[in-house]
Amino acid sequence: MSQTVSMEKIVSFCKRRGFVYQSSEIYGGIRSSYDYGPLGVELKKNIKEEWWRRLVHMRDDVVGLDSAIIQHPRVWEASGHTGTFNDMLVESRTSGRRYRADHLIEEATETDAEGLSAEEMTEIIRTDDRIKDPADGGRDFTEVRPFNLMFETYTGPVKGPENLAFLRPETAQGIFTNFKNVLDTSRVKVPFGIAQQGKSFRNEITPGNFIFRTREFEQMEMEFFVEPGTDEQWHEFWIEERWNWYTSLGINPDNLRRYEHPEEKLSHYSKRTVDIEYNFPFAGWSELEGIANRTDYDLKQHAEHSGENLEYIDQTTNQRYYPYVIEPAGGPDRIMLAFLSDAFTEEEVNGEERTVLKLHPRIAPIKAAVFPLSKKEPVSTVARELYDDLKGDYRIFYDDSGSIGRRYRRQDEAGTPFCVTVDFDTMDDNSVTIRDRDTMQQERIPLAAVRERLQKLISG
Repeated sequence: MSQTVSMEKIVSFCKRRGFVYQSSEIYGGIRSSYDYGPLGVELKKNIKEEWWRRLVHMRDDVVGLDSAIIQHPRVWEASGHTGTFNDMLVESRTSGRRYRADHLIEEATETDAEGLSAEEMTEIIRTDDRIKDPADGGRDFTEVRPFNLMFETYTGPVKGPENLAFLRPETAQGIFTNFKNVLDTSRVKVPFGIAQQGKSFRNEITPGNFIFRTREFEQMEMEFFVEPGTDEQWHEFWIEERWNWYTSLGINPDNLRRYEHPEEKLSHYSKRTVDIEYNFPFAGWSELEGIANRTDYDLKQHAEHSGENLEYIDQTTNQRYYPYVIEPAGGPDRIMLAFLSDAFTEEEVNGEERTVLKLHPRIAPIKAAVFPLSKKEPVSTVARELYDDLKGDYRIFYDDSGSIGRRYRRQDEAGTPFCVTVDFDTMDDNSVTIRDRDTMQQERIPLAAVRERLQKLISG
């Protein structure tokens, strides 16, 4: 990672290379809303596929689910979101801007305000002269009040309280409400997991840091149901497993750490939570993924509110119990930002500066580029045939414009790990050159061996 990387540089790079755009940009944009461009959508898709491959396809004890974004309002009553899913909001009377009270206090005083009541935060803001409106330096604030983060909507043709619904703030509850369905329709036995990816929505007071915190985002969550008493062992297993997933895809372990949530700051459902944090160059150590021991809270809550029996029956021992749940939960948006930050490199090569995105081949948006050294036949014909042969396997790019050096640089910035060049010698020896993005080393291989060679390089 470049030592000079900044948020401004990452944002500019993402737009220039087609990773991320400001949403509705032609209308002035909308705060904290982004669209993923041609390279960004591929990178994000690859991250999600690698997560699914590791957690679902490579295991025989995890199945998948895709639950609805709009669910019965009582789901959120049972989960506690209706009553407790709040941030503390304070408004400046001088600028009219709204802030998260805990963030305002922490940034001014360098003390931890998380978990304080609205009354306690109001008193601190009122009496501490260091706390000022970041916009205009004012010291006139409203009282701190809870602000529910769920987006409200309405179902049906009539906008009334009887049709009030919410956009889901997390994907997890759809897993818990389908626990019995999965048991009844799948051959699963505890311990087992249910994995899900999908959109969630949180009406954040102060979203920011590009795609790090947005109001509309995707989640990748897995609820792993275990027998009570085995939960602590399984929790340790999933902390280690998730750590290894990041490092296996190229994240520098020096930029990762484990953060243990203090007992007094645990979520109401959590027995223990450990975050995997990444050292973002523009935000410092911040949560990348949380792995929580949710105990049996959720299943018991939904059983109580719905009247359904959600106990698990062990067919061997005939024992009945509510499973404990271990939950690894992250999001491809934030994870993508970490991969971009970790891979973004500026280096000098032969007296020239090179920008290269050193992404692991499995998540790189484009796996390989095919370059004909000439636009004329027969070189161009052979190159196009090779491209057509490879493009069904991976996202492959064909480029016959500009010098070979310029083409290499374009693909280096896009994160493309391998470039295949068809040259004039190919007509004589039926061989091509494969160039490695990171080392810039080249190897000559038979044309017929390109597919097999790329498969080995990408999966390695």
